[in-house]
Amino acid sequence: MGKTTGFMEFQRVDRTYSTVPERIVHYDEFVIPLSNTDVMQQGSRCMDCGIPFCHNGCPVNNLIPDWNDLVYRDQWRAAIDILHATNNFPEFTGRICPAPCEAACTLNISEIPVTIKTIECAIVDKAWQEGWITPQVPERRSGKCVAIVGSGPAGLAAAQQLARAGHKVTVFEKHDRIGGLLRYGIPDFKLNKALIDRRISQMLTEGVEFHTNAHVGTDVSVAQIRANYHAVILAGGAEQPRDITIPGRELSGVYFALDFLRATSKRVQGVYVPEHQFISAEGKNVLVIGGGDTGSDCIGTANRHGARSVTQIEILPKPPAKEHKALTWPHWPNKLRTTSSHEEGCERLWSIDTKVFLGDKTGQVRAAVCVKVDWSKDAQGRWNKQEVPNSEFEIPCELVTLATGFLHPVHTGLLSELQTTAGLEFDARGNVQAPVDGPKAYHTPVTGVFAAGDMRRGQSLVVWAIREGRQCARAVDYWLMGHSNLPK
Repeated sequence: MGKTTGFMEFQRVDRTYSTVPERIVHYDEFVIPLSNTDVMQQGSRCMDCGIPFCHNGCPVNNLIPDWNDLVYRDQWRAAIDILHATNNFPEFTGRICPAPCEAACTLNISEIPVTIKTIECAIVDKAWQEGWITPQVPERRSGKCVAIVGSGPAGLAAAQQLARAGHKVTVFEKHDRIGGLLRYGIPDFKLNKALIDRRISQMLTEGVEFHTNAHVGTDVSVAQIRANYHAVILAGGAEQPRDITIPGRELSGVYFALDFLRATSKRVQGVYVPEHQFISAEGKNVLVIGGGDTGSDCIGTANRHGARSVTQIEILPKPPAKEHKALTWPHWPNKLRTTSSHEEGCERLWSIDTKVFLGDKTGQVRAAVCVKVDWSKDAQGRWNKQEVPNSEFEIPCELVTLATGFLHPVHTGLLSELQTTAGLEFDARGNVQAPVDGPKAYHTPVTGVFAAGDMRRGQSLVVWAIREGRQCARAVDYWLMGHSNLPK
């Protein structure tokens, strides 16, 4: 694959960013792509490693060495066909996926993996530019109707696959625009929403119908959908946020991270947000609680608002700067990661717990009382935290975003009704119960009702949602027709 000696001849080169002062004054994407010639050279670095661990590192099992080789040989049109064989939306993953495939790359043993994510993004961007991506309208219709609840990456992937299989597909979205977390949860500076709109146009031509402002279980009857469709896919997100119950939680200025991000994304995309609903960080000391991707997004957004300062705290210890390859490769390692948002300005603190929020006389948060913690294992190997004596300190803040993750899908409404009236079940974590393998793959205990994505597996990556949407589509197609030509 690639050039036999390419990985020895050429260094790893990746995309760069525009400078911090340039990019924090707008909400546009700021990644500077490589030239086609540079991308082809990077494709040549894909070595003939024998066992392409990158396949298993990628949740959708992308045929990575194949399209790396095609790019190297300047066969871009063939490359997009191979890329689309496993991934409906590579322009999304090529921008926002953390690239576990690169962690699994054989060259990553020496910390110089192939720039897989960059090559993927270059392939699909060039394909759109050249007009190679067109709607795939089925030759025959099956006469079967499928309803999909939720228009995030899992719902969209399932919808496109099922429409191409000839089924009539209708997607119900509770918000005013299609895209789920892609639309209002991921900041515009990480994912240009025109990319979503372009795919929606393709899917409309392929026969998918979209209904916005259609909250199933609230605005739209669950019973009516089950009666009017042969199959239903539950593809909503895991939107029940993990809260922290400490004194002062009720103070003004303490918000869930998604509420903060969603309000900004709507305004950036031209959606009217009343002043009392918009959460502004301008001129404020911002405290971000949680060290994951959502917390990083809050940092980038707060800096674009013009925050006075941004501090991010994480309750877990600081990860090591580098992983121990002999113990972690080819798996996704726990190591310190600095995002583009971190580079734009924030103070990062680890092993910090929040004890109390302090407010002023108006009920506005003014500071958080925090404490340092130590972590240790007990006799059963379980991690426990202990407060460090006399380590209390205050962090001034007029805005706090809780980026502490999500527990499971929201149960009220749709899921509660299906549980009560039809026997829907939840797993131990509160996600919709549905197996991933076997004859009942993605099928809930409710006949004809399937589940995929974060609603089934819990909070996860966009690439995992795409995988589940595709696999669920095949399971639905097989259940409806008794056979399926859709890929797994």
